[in-house]
Formats: sequence, structure tokens, C-alpha cells
Amino acid sequence: MSRRHAVTAGCVLAITALTLTAAPVAAKPQTVSSPAASAAWKPPPGMIAALQRDLKITAEQAQARLLNEARLAPVEAKLRGLLGDRFGGSWFTGTIAQTLVVATTDAADLPQIVAAGAQGEVVKRSYTELSTAMDGLDDNLPGHASGGAVRYVDVRNNRIVVLTTDPLVTEDLIQASGVDSSMVRPVPSTEKPRLLDDVRGGDAYYIGSASRCSVGFAVTRGAQNGFASAGHCGKAGETTTGVNRAAQGVFQASSFPVDDAAWVSVNANWRLRPVVNNGSGGTVSVVGSRAAIEGASVCRSGSTTGWHCGTIQQRDTSVTYPQGTIYELTRTSVCAEPGDSGGSFISVDQAQGVTSGGSGDCTSGGVTYFQPINEILTTYGLSLVTTTGTTPPGVIPPGTTPPSAGTCTGLPKNVTGTLTNGQSVYQPNNRNYQTTVAGVHSGCLDAADGADFDLFLEKRNGSAWSTVATSDSPNPDEKISYTGTPGYYRYRVVSASGS
Repeated sequence: MSRRHAVTAGCVLAITALTLTAAPVAAKPQTVSSPAASAAWKPPPGMIAALQRDLKITAEQAQARLLNEARLAPVEAKLRGLLGDRFGGSWFTGTIAQTLVVATTDAADLPQIVAAGAQGEVVKRSYTELSTAMDGLDDNLPGHASGGAVRYVDVRNNRIVVLTTDPLVTEDLIQASGVDSSMVRPVPSTEKPRLLDDVRGGDAYYIGSASRCSVGFAVTRGAQNGFASAGHCGKAGETTTGVNRAAQGVFQASSFPVDDAAWVSVNANWRLRPVVNNGSGGTVSVVGSRAAIEGASVCRSGSTTGWHCGTIQQRDTSVTYPQGTIYELTRTSVCAEPGDSGGSFISVDQAQGVTSGGSGDCTSGGVTYFQPINEILTTYGLSLVTTTGTTPPGVIPPGTTPPSAGTCTGLPKNVTGTLTNGQSVYQPNNRNYQTTVAGVHSGCLDAADGADFDLFLEKRNGSAWSTVATSDSPNPDEKISYTGTPGYYRYRVVSASGS
């Protein structure tokens, strides 16, 4: 019997106060704010093309995917904080990451998960419980090449996975480790991780006369400039030369194994740039280092294979290389090859980490792991060099006030009603509507000042409803503009605060 129970929609509670329209028109890129805001935002150069190539999707799907990930990231952060110890993990599903799934150990949390715009799942074990078990497995499971070289927390299935070429041997090792074996599953795999051995993210730098790695991200420590990279690339005190073979810097600190992290200070001849090389003559700006959700798109830049993209598969991954075990890496579907080590992993404009190692290559495909950048920054007291950049629609930069949607005018259908604090309603008229062609669904909510009303667009998927677009600022007014395929849709209006 399944340990999980999926929930995709709440129930109708009341009539709402709003002015609302729903009108399919000519197709446009998916977004969750005004059409003008969508047109003003452009994905980082080269990212759409790389996502098309590596995820086998269209340019329109790649654009919609990035916008969905940006829109739902604040929802996930809010729910993670609200659930606390009951949080069971989160991940994106769908070709364009149209659904955010948030797991909890308590079914009573499902209404607030759905109200926030996510899909809820009830799981047996919390993320904290899985993480604790993972620590026990790391402490007691030998890193045999045939029985546990890669292990990770699998939040989608609420368990720990151990990749192995010999499941029977690994089963015995798990039993002997003392960890509850019901939480751990050995999975057959031919994956054989290796290190990718041999100031702009992704550019080459050299250690001594033979070794080559890739720059991760520009950083500072006080008045000292430098960059973050992989620990296995060099030891503290070793010197580096840049892509032009000119004298560059010195490894100030390095950790490998256990971690795969380092930072290199650079001399005055090197100017720090808050960008990543996109492999086609351009750059991608680095705006921050917010960790992306599992299932989110992520791209990697390295000096051997250039720019490649994929998705984040699992966090809390332990990898045993011949040189030792590294803990708390992030596993991705992005390919890499020797020399890409240390290079940048970035999700839209958010730095994610530096390349550690992987298996496969960029001809046949592979798996690559990165050391999270935030851990490097914290460990060594570094500051990430960033630029203000641009922010996708639906993402509110820290310290700014979300724009008001204003009065809703000029749309073909209006609905007016009342809604009390904590209640919700579906529109139009507690029913749904059907579209027979692809197009944009535009909804505008104009509530009373002082209230906090939120707007969600849902689409029927079989017998269930899934949230496909969300506008949930702390204001009374909201707007949604969503490009969708033919089907049945409905709006849900929620009073988060006020009447």
C-alpha cells in the first residue's frame, strides 16, 4: 500500500469579493503577473537554447518552465517555514515545472498547502527524519564501489536510495549499518562517479603545469578578491594561473574529501565579474544564491564542455570517489567531463554550487554532482559577488514592496461578490469554463484596501484539479496571465486576511 496520499484541490467555501475576467486569446509566454512585466523579462542568454537541447523541449516550454520555477519558489519557501518539523520535502513535476509538490507528515496541513498554490502529499517520514537516517548511513555504510558509492535522500518516494551494481551485497551492508532498512532501498545502477579533474564562472584556470579546473563564482573576503571552486582542484597554498596562463592567485583554503570546496584569492590584475560564461560568447548574470527546488532547471558552465543544462534531481547526496567520500552534494542530470570541475551551476540567475564530479559524458549523457555554494560561503566567510540583474515576474526582491494590480478594467467578463476572512470561492459562479484552443487566461482581482486576497488558476487533470498559475502577494489586488493548452479551467480566490 502506498505511504502517500495526493491532494490537488480544496473545496468551495463562499462567494468572493472581486472583479475577475477569464479570456483565452493568442498564445504568449506563460507568466503570473501583467503581460507588460512578462515582456520586460528575458531569460539569461543561452539558457533557453541549452534547455531545449538538453531537456528535449521547445523554446516556449523552456520559457514557461523558468517562469513557473521563479513563481513557485517563494511559495515553497513559505510552506517550508510554516510546516517546520512536519515538512517532508518538495519538488517540481511536469514538463514545464507547472506543479509544485510539498509533502507533510500531517494531513491537517493539506488545506494550507493547497491554498498557497501547491499540491500536497502526506508522507510517513519528515525530511528531518530522512536526513538523520542519511547521516547514520553515511557513518556506517562503507563506500564500496559496487555497493553504495552514491546514496541520497529521495523525497519523491520518502526514502533513502543507495545506487549499486550489486543489490544483494548492498542489502547486507544496509542491514549491518544499524539504520532502519525499511527507510533504505538499494537500486541497481551502473553509475561510477569520478572527479572531473584535469574571474568568470566556467572559465579555465590551471594548477601547476598539468592540472586544469574551472572557476565557480566570484567572491570576496573582506578586501580580498577571489573565486570559489572545487576542493579537489588544489590544496591550500598552491598557486594558479588563469585561462591566459598569466599569474592569477593562491588557494587560501581547500577541503577534500568530506567536502569538495575551496576558494582562491586573486591578484590585482584580475577583475571580479558577477557573471557565468554561457559557452556561446555571452554571459549570465549572478543575482543571488537562493537554492533551487528539486526538479528545477539548472545549467552548468565548465572549461571542457562549456554550457549544459538539466534538472536538480536530489539533494543530500553522498558520493564515494576512489579518493574519499563527499557528503551533502546535489545530484543533477547535467553532463560534465574532466576539466569541468569547480565550474558554475546556476539556476536562472541564482548561483547553486560548484562542480564536483560525475559519471558519463556530454556525448552519451551523464550525472553530475555539485557542492552547494552557500555552504562554501558560510564555511570560509565569503561574500558572493552579484549584480542587480533582472527579476522574473512573480518574484519580489527582498526589501521591496510588490506592485499593486490596480483597478481591473477593460476585460470582457466581470464577477462581483463578497468573501470573509479565511474563506475561498471558485469562479466563474462556482463552476469552470472550457477552452478548445491554446491561449492566454487573464484574471484580475480587485479587493478592498487592507485585505490580503490571493488568486489561483486551476486546470482539470483527469478527475483532479491542479494549480497552474498563482498570484499571492500580500496586497488586496492580484493579476494572472497564463498560457495554457485546451481544457477545463477555474479560478480560486482566497482571503488570506481580511474581508
